[in-house]
Amino acid sequence: MTQIARRSFLKRSAWGASALAFGAPAIAQRLSSSDEVRVGVIGFRGRGENHIEGFAGVKGARVTALCDVDKNVLAKGMKWFNEPAPEPTPDPDGKKKKVTHYDTGSVEGFTDIRRMLDSKLVDVVSIATPNHWHALAAIWAIQAGKDVYVEKPISHNVWEGRKVVEAARKYNRIVQAGTQSRSSSGLKECFAWLKEGHLGKITLARGLCYKPRGSIGRTEGPQKIPDNIDYDLWCGPAPLVPPRRNTPSFGVIHYDWHWFWDYGNGDLGNQGIHQMDICRWALGANELSSRVLSLGGRLGYVDDGETPNTQIVYHEFEGTAPLLFEVRGLPSKTGEKKMDKYMGADVGCIIHCEGGHVRVPSYTSATAYDKDGKEVKSFSGSSSHFKNFLEAVRERKSSLLHADILEGHLSSALCHTANISYRLGKQASQDEIKEAVRTNLDVSEAFSRMTEHLAANKVNLDETKATLGVPLKMDPKKERFLSNAKANEMLTREYRKPYVVPENV
Repeated sequence: MTQIARRSFLKRSAWGASALAFGAPAIAQRLSSSDEVRVGVIGFRGRGENHIEGFAGVKGARVTALCDVDKNVLAKGMKWFNEPAPEPTPDPDGKKKKVTHYDTGSVEGFTDIRRMLDSKLVDVVSIATPNHWHALAAIWAIQAGKDVYVEKPISHNVWEGRKVVEAARKYNRIVQAGTQSRSSSGLKECFAWLKEGHLGKITLARGLCYKPRGSIGRTEGPQKIPDNIDYDLWCGPAPLVPPRRNTPSFGVIHYDWHWFWDYGNGDLGNQGIHQMDICRWALGANELSSRVLSLGGRLGYVDDGETPNTQIVYHEFEGTAPLLFEVRGLPSKTGEKKMDKYMGADVGCIIHCEGGHVRVPSYTSATAYDKDGKEVKSFSGSSSHFKNFLEAVRERKSSLLHADILEGHLSSALCHTANISYRLGKQASQDEIKEAVRTNLDVSEAFSRMTEHLAANKVNLDETKATLGVPLKMDPKKERFLSNAKANEMLTREYRKPYVVPENV
């Protein structure tokens, strides 16, 4: 069969011992509908399992390789493919449990991404690792001649996200960002309808991430690394320091990395990236914002986490309406499990317009309302983001992608620049913050509601101060801050050899 053309790595020296140089892959040939696309999935304890299921469900695609630094996770995944399907075991109520198994043939297993990228049985790579690995894994895969599907956020910082875009263009690879709302025909129709002016001009795009995030507790010091995890590989580009978390649900390594700056980007870059992307899509903002401000804190409990569980973000764009984002991890009030809602949404978006608003309560649907709150029109519909990616791979056309890597980069970078504003900030009293945002009516109103929400959770901002971020100006085209060297330093990170994102991809 006609395979996706690729070249092997050209090594100056052994993997992991020194810097690498890659040969530019030849432009792949267009595939016929009968050609099989072979997929390697990297990281699948959480979202990556959905990648496996998604690709396995697309005709003409076959998962041929799995990669995970956790040997237990890898062994479990290998069983899904390489062993006969087990008999479902009934629950006490007689219902049969779902058993994960794929009849797509055996797969290769790897703990090291570099070994998997050498495999001749992999055409495309799907990346669902922790955030700090997304960009480097994508660049290595692109340089190895693979097409790439990379989870959101597509980067851990702004600079490396731009490097992924540069690599995709240089090597002519098909690279899809995992912002699957872009495969919603309902949202596409809605935003085209808004652009036609049916509700007048957009005045504000509001993203909401009101999602429960409880305390991860306190540890008494560095935690022991489980024997089943290659921790050097897990850390990759991040500092090689002992983990400082340990919860009953996720243990020492998994998931709670989201709340540490070395690896994650808080809920703004975890769940919120989806809503950030939807808001930017609605606005038609095709560059980074020219101004950004963020405020908030990790409030309501004291634990090992570093990222805010309560946050307000404000982006100003040139030529379009602003974007305001709200993160809340605490419930509606102490003792409750339910979360707050704003205009009927908790994890969603509200697009405010001169003649009404649009509520986007999910990834795939939206409803438009007039000024009086009367429903005007509803929109719904979606398709497989994985299938769209593979269609573009077959046709060798990035233009077919619903979420080209550039779209993923811009939305991810809006999360990163907001977090930079927050991290450069200082704790301030409630009155100090109120005075600082007084002239911005949107932020002032959001902060007022935030203080009410915190008070309902017994958080007094005069006793437990929030952080008032630094207002930052940016050159959207250069993706550099103006007159703030410290902020520009935070656009990238110091990489740990040999896991270095290259300056020249």
